[in-house]
Amino acid sequence: MKKKQTVVSLFTGCGGSDSGLHQAGYDVLMANDILPYAKDFYLANFPETDYQVIDVREIQSFPSADVLVGCYPCQGFSQGGARQSSRGVNYLYREFVRALKRIKPKAFIVENVSGMQRSDFRHLLNSQLCQFRLAGYRVNYRVIDVSDFGVPQERKRLIFVGVRSDLGEVFAFPEATHGTAIQNKITIGDAIGDLPLWPEGDYWTETFHWYYLSRNRYRGWDELAKTIVSHPRHMPLHPVSPKLKRVHTDKWVWESDGPARRYSYREAACLQGFDRSSCFPETENSSLRMKYTVVGNAVPPPLFNVIGKELLNYL
Repeated sequence: MKKKQTVVSLFTGCGGSDSGLHQAGYDVLMANDILPYAKDFYLANFPETDYQVIDVREIQSFPSADVLVGCYPCQGFSQGGARQSSRGVNYLYREFVRALKRIKPKAFIVENVSGMQRSDFRHLLNSQLCQFRLAGYRVNYRVIDVSDFGVPQERKRLIFVGVRSDLGEVFAFPEATHGTAIQNKITIGDAIGDLPLWPEGDYWTETFHWYYLSRNRYRGWDELAKTIVSHPRHMPLHPVSPKLKRVHTDKWVWESDGPARRYSYREAACLQGFDRSSCFPETENSSLRMKYTVVGNAVPPPLFNVIGKELLNYL
């Protein structure tokens, strides 16, 4: 039996990246995050991994591995959620570089938001590229629309893939698996159309405030979902809701008086590309808000599945 390529995963969250890599045939040895419920969810689905709930800056040693994966926090670059310009957040990539130098894996994969390419953050993008190359890796990067790889959602992510220089290879990103036309993509209806329309207790019921209605949060069954976010108050509308119509620049209103709701956390997980059988354990750390948080922060598993499979050709 062929030996599996091994992985160390940092800034793992609930394991969207690792779920995709598991499906691609990798063995994740170690994972890390600071949210206890992220660990609870992860181990309920992948119990064999050594998952450490600890600030990455406190990790003193890492196991040997073939691949290092990192999805370090992106609030400072984000265009889709609350921004945080703290140096402590925007410079956590240095901890990833520290692990890269310690482990010296054959390759690494990094995921972050596309906003990192903005002109005011370009110096941070260039700094990361420089650090990766100085650590001994040939690096390629690309902004990827996750809907091109079977995720039923509008979401663009910046992906770095580095291959250790002594292997003599530069990673080439795979072609889209689901084309560019909407009829070739997976839609909301494809992903969750057969699920219960009103799953009581699984969705956020707080009032739709003025900020929520300052933009169009609605997408229909035959469309891609809007970006799944980590804050339940801002979760997009389920298609069972009335459509929204624009009154003026920052105000939308309901087209009818029918009941409306946001996606449930389980539906959000499906729209992120998690397997329907994924377990959301009830623990001392679980709450409705936290379930939304770990799902919204996750990397869509199908994206890392495709990239992981392609990377195997270089290992």
